[in-house]
Amino acid sequence: MSTLTFAVADTGAMVGRSVRHTVRNLESLLMSVILPVVLMLMFVYVFGGAIDPTGHYANYVVPGIILLCTGYGAASTAVDVAQDLSEGIVDRFRSMPIVSSAVLTGHVVASLARNALATVLVIGVAYLTGFRPDAGALEWLAVAGMLLLWVLALSWVAVCFGLLVRTVEGANGFTFLVLFLPYLSSAFVPTDTMRAGLRAVADVQPVTPITETLRGLLLGTGIGSYGLQAIVWCAGLLLVAYAGAAVLFRRRTA
Repeated sequence: MSTLTFAVADTGAMVGRSVRHTVRNLESLLMSVILPVVLMLMFVYVFGGAIDPTGHYANYVVPGIILLCTGYGAASTAVDVAQDLSEGIVDRFRSMPIVSSAVLTGHVVASLARNALATVLVIGVAYLTGFRPDAGALEWLAVAGMLLLWVLALSWVAVCFGLLVRTVEGANGFTFLVLFLPYLSSAFVPTDTMRAGLRAVADVQPVTPITETLRGLLLGTGIGSYGLQAIVWCAGLLLVAYAGAAVLFRRRTA
């Protein structure tokens, strides 16, 4: 077998391991789906009438809820990586003739699978709340590509966080950070309704251009320069996080 064949086989084995862990951790899997759904129902039925009296708030808020959902799903990757390191299973893998990078890749691919399932379920429930996108097939493909790039970048950032912290409890801090970001963006309310200082932060952080890109693709509104900003943010985070994860993994397992 060639080196590439070994690498693909090792990565496949680690992906299978991470996916099985996700399926067996039913509580975490349910929370990654139930929490965004509950928040969406609250925003639409409790706050929606005050925020948008026209009754179309579901169309506005669903892109933000999708990002909240993907963020929560990716954040649990930090906990999984920290748990592997604390339990010594990574040292065991390192003593075996396998490609070391497969361990981290397995967690990231499992994160993508977890987020794909959660996103489909959230969109399905969103239809029941009145979400009515007018996107065609190309727009839906663009939405899937945008979400794939965002989840990939966020998952590698979560891997870095899991490699940096020393305890599993510390890795949980990444979840709070990711869940907080959509609230300080255009995910739930337009940024021009915020105070100047908050608006300045909300307009430049990555969730706002990604939200506006998804909203434009799904609802047929213009996205302006948000599409380019979103791609630059995701690609930049992905490159930096991937390189950082490689360095941190070597240091933690040396």
